[in-house]
Amino acid sequence: MRSLLVYGLISLTIVCSNVGTQAEDVLPVGKNPLPVASPHFPTRLHAFVWRNWLLVDAELLAKVLETAPAKVEAIATSMGLPVSSGQRSQMRERGYITLIRRNWHLLPYDQLLTLLGKTPEELALTLREDDFLYYKLGGLKPKCEPLHYQEPDAAAKQRAAEIKQIVQKHFGDLSETPAEPRFHFVEYLSSLEGTSVQGNLTSIDRDEPLRMVYSYFGLFGDPLVDPDIEPFPDGLLSRLAEQGINGIWMHVVLRQLAPGGEEFPEFGEGHEQRLRTLKKLVAQAKRYGIGIYLYMNEPRAMPTAFFENRPEMAGVRQGDFTVMCTSDARVRKWLGDSLAYVFSEVPELGGVFTITASENLTSCASCFRHLDCPRCRERTDDEIIAEVNATIEEGVHRGSPEARVVVWDWGWKRHGDAPGIISLLPKNVELMSVSEWALPIERGGVKGVIGEYSISAVGPGPRATRHWALAKKAGLKAVAKVAFNNTWELSAVPFIPVMDLIAEHCENLTNAGVDGMMLSWTLGGYPSPNLLISQRFSTQPNATKETVLETIALERYGKAAAPHARRAWTAFSNAFREFPYGGGVMYNAPQQMGPANLLYAEPTGYRATMVGIPYDNLTTWRGHYPATVLAEQFEKVAHGWEEGLRHFEKALEATTGKQRATAARDMTVARAVYLHFSSVANQVRFVLARDALSQAEVSDEQQQQLRNQIQQLVESEILLAQDLYAVTSEDSRIGYEASNHYYYVPQDLVEKVINCDFVARQLVPQE
Repeated sequence: MRSLLVYGLISLTIVCSNVGTQAEDVLPVGKNPLPVASPHFPTRLHAFVWRNWLLVDAELLAKVLETAPAKVEAIATSMGLPVSSGQRSQMRERGYITLIRRNWHLLPYDQLLTLLGKTPEELALTLREDDFLYYKLGGLKPKCEPLHYQEPDAAAKQRAAEIKQIVQKHFGDLSETPAEPRFHFVEYLSSLEGTSVQGNLTSIDRDEPLRMVYSYFGLFGDPLVDPDIEPFPDGLLSRLAEQGINGIWMHVVLRQLAPGGEEFPEFGEGHEQRLRTLKKLVAQAKRYGIGIYLYMNEPRAMPTAFFENRPEMAGVRQGDFTVMCTSDARVRKWLGDSLAYVFSEVPELGGVFTITASENLTSCASCFRHLDCPRCRERTDDEIIAEVNATIEEGVHRGSPEARVVVWDWGWKRHGDAPGIISLLPKNVELMSVSEWALPIERGGVKGVIGEYSISAVGPGPRATRHWALAKKAGLKAVAKVAFNNTWELSAVPFIPVMDLIAEHCENLTNAGVDGMMLSWTLGGYPSPNLLISQRFSTQPNATKETVLETIALERYGKAAAPHARRAWTAFSNAFREFPYGGGVMYNAPQQMGPANLLYAEPTGYRATMVGIPYDNLTTWRGHYPATVLAEQFEKVAHGWEEGLRHFEKALEATTGKQRATAARDMTVARAVYLHFSSVANQVRFVLARDALSQAEVSDEQQQQLRNQIQQLVESEILLAQDLYAVTSEDSRIGYEASNHYYYVPQDLVEKVINCDFVARQLVPQE
């Protein structure tokens, strides 16, 4: 689901080191540069304690540091961190990616493993299979020396005391801040309280148009291995059913779900437990009329050593991984037999959806390399990709004839037209296309074309329209892949309240005659009013944008508040049309972190990573936009959003009772969106001013102007961080996304204020 360049590089970047610790012998290291320092803290020890405080208990932090818990608590107290409430954190189980990301520049692998409670092999699997986490971390591991407790010296104690003063000045006593525990939303969404859909159905309706999402808090890497972690409990299922959802998809790796037979005896370890978990989840979801669909991105490439005794099955190679060549009949037999086994064991599965070009290195044609394979070079990529999909379809339907097979055209012909593949597909599959793909846009005078993950541009676009027409002509159903809750345009909120854009897209898809929709990727599975819009268009004949939105506003907020809410939604939608969409911006700019992204007095030298760590890499943030245009566009979005917030405040004032509580929660989401976009504009202008200040030809007058601008930007970032701290503290949904876990937690916003104070002192001389 990323750019082709990204997926062409993934296997190349995951290269294991042959030197260093035992962990580094198993885990990827890459270039291994020096880590980014955190000079606003007195020592790396202080940074470690700050960033992990309350996320794991003090005893574990002490174990990592080889000291006593009291020593860790003293460091935390010295900086003004709150006293531990004693409440157990779920971060190791549900937020391990958050822990990995925030310690990536602080700990070497051995200590990171202790913090996470993982073996080197388990972490290696996480880095590779958790939605390409290692690539999101930059495809490298910073060279961190072991970190052990050392008694702070006088200078460190003085700086810690200064930090405590800054904290108290801007936030007061952190222990007194009312805060919703991280992952509280899991408890809320697990409860059936306030739900209306009863879990009493005995089957799923496979003839009903598909409306599928990912679980809002589903784990991505190996979600079936732990039966105690529920990816979609009853409360969530009931709420999703209320929004018209009848499908949930989940990530799986096929070799973990079925035995490999004589050809691949190493496959299938632990598959019995995974299938038991899968059966339980399928039965649970069925009670709400929801089918479970498996992400089928197969056959996965294997380490090169896998082919030592089966060289004739080896396809093209990238880095340390080699394709299981699907032109070999034994590979196809394993693929079909494994799926037949899974669907025979769990026949009530809803089905699968496939990705067969570049999401992972799979067939030799998946990354456009089939001409490098001696078996595939005589074949076309059309034949190879269609054959993989046909093999998957045959295996699924051998096990469960009624299951759906949704074939996704992502990546085919490098996202161009693929009539040849469509013509070769089996007649009992459904063809899915990204609705908005290839839409031309112009933002800030800069022309571009939409790829995917866009709410700001309303589809369908020309590629999807052509492919759906070809599918219908071939007798296939047409499915739209859309994103109606959020996208990488901003994924740190459960939904972006741009209801006019969502309703306009639904109206267009109704007119296009699509037969179903996949409504989210890993992001976007929250049971929101955005999904409800889709449900109304799917179930109400003659639904229009205005009738649907007016009805939902009235139901959600009441008669007095509905007109204000409608004006707010329109203002938000108009503002969002200005989002500077582009692959570089969407994947690399700091909108996911917002005010939590730190400022740097000097360039870090690190490249921004894909929805991972933005650093200060403006060159990558801006994509094809000039830097000033990027800042201006985010300012346009933020200013337009302010207008919407004023309307929504009036809506909130006009609500009472349960509707007031709903409106207040919606307001936290809308306010968080504003704070994120405002901060991106600030950060762009800060990097521009900082870099200009270092130029030798800058006059004294220009230097003073730049310092004044930096001071203003820093002060603005402090206010945004304070506001987002309040919003995030009261709403555990803010900052979270299923495949990235928490981008930030409340104390990161406090750190940002400390960071801003430090950077201002570095760049703006104090009088």
